[in-house]
Amino acid sequence: MSRLLIVVEKPADWGAYYPSDNVISATDYLKRPLVDGERAQVINLCRSYRYLGIGYYVSLLAEARGHKVIPSVRTINDLRRRSLYGIDIEDLNQKLDRHLPGGDTSEFAATVFFGQTRHAPLADLARQVFEAFPCPILKLEFTRQKVWQISAVKPAGLNTLNEAQEDLFAAALDSFSRRIWRKPRAKRKYRYDIAMLQDPAEPMPPSNPKALRHFIEAGKSLDIEVDPIGRNDFARLAEYDGLFIRETTALDHHTYRFAHRAEREDMVVIDDPTSILRCTNKIYLNDLLASKKLPTPRTEVVFRDDAQKLAALPDVLGFPIVLKIPDGSFSRGISKVSTPEELKSAAAKLFEHTALLLAQEYMYTEFDWRIGVLAGQPLYACQYFMSRGHWQIYDHGAKGTAKSGGFRTLPVRDAPAEVVKLAVKATAVIGDGLYGVDIKATDDRVAVIEVNDNPSIDAGVEDAYLGEDLYRRIMDEFLRRMERKRLGSRD
Repeated sequence: MSRLLIVVEKPADWGAYYPSDNVISATDYLKRPLVDGERAQVINLCRSYRYLGIGYYVSLLAEARGHKVIPSVRTINDLRRRSLYGIDIEDLNQKLDRHLPGGDTSEFAATVFFGQTRHAPLADLARQVFEAFPCPILKLEFTRQKVWQISAVKPAGLNTLNEAQEDLFAAALDSFSRRIWRKPRAKRKYRYDIAMLQDPAEPMPPSNPKALRHFIEAGKSLDIEVDPIGRNDFARLAEYDGLFIRETTALDHHTYRFAHRAEREDMVVIDDPTSILRCTNKIYLNDLLASKKLPTPRTEVVFRDDAQKLAALPDVLGFPIVLKIPDGSFSRGISKVSTPEELKSAAAKLFEHTALLLAQEYMYTEFDWRIGVLAGQPLYACQYFMSRGHWQIYDHGAKGTAKSGGFRTLPVRDAPAEVVKLAVKATAVIGDGLYGVDIKATDDRVAVIEVNDNPSIDAGVEDAYLGEDLYRRIMDEFLRRMERKRLGSRD
C-alpha cells in the first residue's frame, strides 16, 4: 500500500488542523533516507514552488525517488510559463461570461482546492483548470475588458488561507486523499498498476464487459493490477504505472487529455496521444499514408466552399462515391452516394459538422479485413462482414440503434500475406502501440481503409482464435514496457 505524505514548508502551516503522522516538514522530507522500492504519494503544500526553492526541490526529489507527487515538476514549470495558458485553458475563457459578475466589476479571483471551489457556478471550470495544472491550491485571476478572461493561474500556499478557506481546504484535502489516492489494496500486492479507462455507458465501446474482465485477469497472471477508471478519475492518473484506454478516442475528448497527461507523467500509454492524433482524423491519416506511398482507395479532399471540386468528383472517382467526415467512427459520419443529387445533398449534411470532407472511390468487398497489430507485430486477423442489406459493417438505424454484420476470426498465418504485410507497414507510420488496420482486398489490389488507434477487442469476436492468450499478450507488452522504464530510471 502506498503511503500518503503531506509536506509543509513549516510545521506551523499545519497549525489549524489536527496533528497527523502523514504530515512532514519539507526539510525532514528532503533529509529522509532513501528506501528502495518505497511507494509514496506526496502532496507538496510548500509556500512557494519558485525555481530551485525548497518547494521546487520537494517535487523534484519526490520524482527522483519514484514517489507520485502533486504538483509535479512539469506542472510547476507550466505554471511559470504564461504562454501555456492559452494552450491549456483557451476554451475555458468562453464559459466565463455567464458565470462571473456583471456590472462595473472588471476583476475577480477564485481559489481552487484540489479542483474544488466555493463558487458553485465555477465548479466545472475549477475542475478543468485543476486537470490542466494539478496543484493543491490554485488562485484563478479573471479580468474583463469586453469579455471575461482568465488572466492568471497561480499556485498559493497553505499559509495564505483565511479561516473560511482553511475549512474548504480541509474538506477538499479529505475528499482528495480518500477518493483520489489509491484505496487500500487487496491482500496481494502487485508489482505494477495499470489504469484502464472505460465508460460503462458508452453505446459502442471498444471492449465489452467480458473482455474488460479478461484484461484484468490477464494482468493478475503477470503480477499487474488492472484498475478500471472513468473520466472523473483524471487526478488519480499519476498514481499508476500505465494507462490502457478502452474508450472510443477523439482529439476533442477526455480520452486525449488522459493520454497526454499520462505521457507527461512518463507512464506507459496505449493509446498514446500521437497515435490518437494520427488515427482519429481521416484526412490527416490519408495524407500520412499517401506520403509513405501505401495503397488506399482513390481519395479526394473537398472543402466546404469548393462547389466546383465537389461537382467534379464523379468524373474523378466515378460513382458510387463514399463521403466521410474526418473523425467518424463505427461507420458513423459516412455516406455512399450514387447520383449527383445524392452527392450534393449528402455533402451538405456532412458539411454541417466539418469544413473538410474525404471523398473516396467505393470498393465493393463482401467483408473487410481487420488485422490487429501490437508493437509492430500482427496479433489477430478478422473478417468483418457487411451488415445484412447494408453496404457497411455497422448499420445505424433511424431510431439510433445499430446492427452489425457477422465476423470470422482466424489465425494470422491464414490471412493473405499481402494483407498482413500491408497492415504492419501501415502501423509503422503511426507508432508502436495497439492498432486495428482495416483493409479491403479484391482480386487485383489491396488498400488500407483506415488505421484504428483504439481497435475493438470484444470477448467472443477478436479473441475467438487466441482466447485468453490475446489479453495476456497485450498485458505482457505493458509489462515489457513498464520494466524497461523502471530499469531506465535506475541507470
